[in-house]
Amino acid sequence: MKIAIVGAGAIGGLLGAHFARSGQDVVLIARGTHLAAMQQRGLTVRNGDGEFTVNPRCTDDIAAVGGCDVVFITLKAHSLPALAPTIGSSLWGSTSVVGAMNGIPWWYFADRHLEAVDPGGVIARNIPLKQVVGCVVYPAASVVEPGVIVHMEGNRFSVGEPDGSKSERVQSIAALLTAAGFKAPVQSRLRNEIWLKLLGNAVLNPVSAVTGATLGEMFQSSEGRQLVRTLMEEVASVASALGIELPVSVESRMAGAAAVGDHKTSMLQDIEAQKPLELDPLLGAVVELADGIGVSVPAIRALYGLAKLRDASSHRKD
Repeated sequence: MKIAIVGAGAIGGLLGAHFARSGQDVVLIARGTHLAAMQQRGLTVRNGDGEFTVNPRCTDDIAAVGGCDVVFITLKAHSLPALAPTIGSSLWGSTSVVGAMNGIPWWYFADRHLEAVDPGGVIARNIPLKQVVGCVVYPAASVVEPGVIVHMEGNRFSVGEPDGSKSERVQSIAALLTAAGFKAPVQSRLRNEIWLKLLGNAVLNPVSAVTGATLGEMFQSSEGRQLVRTLMEEVASVASALGIELPVSVESRMAGAAAVGDHKTSMLQDIEAQKPLELDPLLGAVVELADGIGVSVPAIRALYGLAKLRDASSHRKD
């Protein structure tokens, strides 16, 4: 099977490396020094069991998605609108597009548009819904140097059709992931799982970006725990108003996060690297939805404002 990874950074590179090792024909689409290193020395993945190196085709040409059976989009969600027209014009009509990104995905609602997720509707216009397969990403990985990825934990990629059906194509994508060494359950209620992941991403990531705290540090004080609880309860209230049943409670989600210990969230790593933050598809979407359905989220709204300021200040020129 021919596979393309658009945005072959930490998660995309992890996927692509495993696909290549399992014998699939994969092309990694990346840029900068990471791309140059992969082209020159291959892509190395390190984990608790050791490391392995693969040498798939690597390029910065998005048109390379043309002719692929499956395209995984593993970009930061705020990067997709600018690239959607090029991706869409290069796709073949038979290609399945797996959106493996954080936040509320652009395809989530059939009856409403979220400006925070898809400004001006550019993604929806260019990537046909009929070609989309949903995905919730659980592994934690980071690019520790160009061409080298450290896989810290997690090996699950839940997949599902937007309409909840267990189609032949979603089952083939799950089989592809399983053959590459991942757990890939096919979920008929993927929207519930998206909100469970969002419960953490919309709270823990921006709190860490604003405060500089690791996951462990957020839960060391009663004030920190109460802050996280309040924020998660507001996110859960929006989900509930939309008819979403979260698979676990807020307390259970907090306990799971606290157990991770002194881990820097991806958003804190982005602050330290002075990279733009993935705020709108996470926090902005929750605020926009809350406004649209009349749910009060004062703490989330305050966190969104603080995180926006932190993002802007981290890019301020001296």
